[in-house]
Amino acid sequence: PVETENGNRKPLALDQTYNSQEKKSWDQNTEQMFAAEDAILAMEAGADGIMVSNHGGRQLDGCLASIDALPEVAKAVGGRVPIWLDSGVRRGTDVLKALALGASAVGLGKPVFFALSVGGEAAVSYMLQLLQTELEAAMAICGVESIDQVTPDLVMRHPAAFDPTTAASSKML
Repeated sequence: PVETENGNRKPLALDQTYNSQEKKSWDQNTEQMFAAEDAILAMEAGADGIMVSNHGGRQLDGCLASIDALPEVAKAVGGRVPIWLDSGVRRGTDVLKALALGASAVGLGKPVFFALSVGGEAAVSYMLQLLQTELEAAMAICGVESIDQVTPDLVMRHPAAFDPTTAASSKML
């Protein structure tokens, strides 16, 4: 968070096209966040949803993956608004992991554009069917029959995985 000229705090990642006066004219507002603190500030400002995204890692090479930021943001949001995970979703197992770690939904950017460029609308339709089939297969392998049964215990993190709370790993950038 940073202080603005009038002394208010706002998230660093808050989309500059949003302000509280514009909120009144929007049916829904979703803010892109990457930290729990930013998500809380966005909700206090009236955001109806949170999108966890590192913008495809384009802004800072080697930054934390969106899926790794998701659990902290989900915990801070506490179910008060929907959470979308964007960045890195390529397979049905990615969707399952995102849902298990707190996402309400996922954003699909590159898979849609790749499919569209290769085969147009039919390829996008096929890609979406394939993603659904992969998600259903992953759910079956995990023994869950519905999205409501998807829980965090379905995801096991590697013990040496990046931990943003430790001093050593926070120096990796």
